[in-house]
Amino acid sequence: MVEEPLQIRIAGDTVGITMRTPGHDHELVAGYLLAEGWIQNASDIGSIRHCDGGPDPTNNVIDVLPAPGTALDAERPPARRQLSTSACGLCGRDQIDDLLTRTEPLSARTRWDQNQLREVTRELRSHQHNYAKTGGGHAAAVIDETGEFLCVREDIGRHNAVDKVIGRLLLSDEFPKTGRALLVSGRVSFEIVQKAAMARFELVLGISAPSSLAIATAERLALTLVGFSRPDGFNVYSAFERLEARHPIA
Repeated sequence: MVEEPLQIRIAGDTVGITMRTPGHDHELVAGYLLAEGWIQNASDIGSIRHCDGGPDPTNNVIDVLPAPGTALDAERPPARRQLSTSACGLCGRDQIDDLLTRTEPLSARTRWDQNQLREVTRELRSHQHNYAKTGGGHAAAVIDETGEFLCVREDIGRHNAVDKVIGRLLLSDEFPKTGRALLVSGRVSFEIVQKAAMARFELVLGISAPSSLAIATAERLALTLVGFSRPDGFNVYSAFERLEARHPIA
């Protein structure tokens, strides 16, 4: 898979650099800004553009202008202005505590069908077109309470794929809404849980293992966390009371 840097600027000031697979860059940036607490909703954004200004951008710099009368959190600590690789995101206890103080526990109580979650796990691979071609990369998907796939994005980095689906909802005026779950193709780290909570997802479903900090964070934020998801079963680590069996698997 292609991997290139993307420099993210707000009014010309660099706030982050991430290594990503090019494509859906505007979504990635919008999702990143929401998940990192720079913005609260789409109305905070005046414009997002590649710095070459063309309809088919070829450079790796995006500049975001705040909406008129909006300041995009200019007082954020310098520690959050960082390089993110495609493999990992933030680290450090101070950064973790800072993020948790900005993320409110979830109050929604959607009931999720266990068998339906197994079915979306089975279906995810059919949406991973880059993976089918290259054998690499990660996918993130948004599903609703009926099991419908609302958005799927792929990227060389797990957190980039998550930012892209969050950004898609944001820019499509589909945020925030209840009854949404995040499905990821790999392990579930603290950062994935934090981004999901910032985007108000009620459930995170991972194909692989969650980290211990991801589990503790999900419990603190009242978010349902599912790991090792397979068509024949999965493990539930937090808020298990929101899962029930309704529809048998065909």
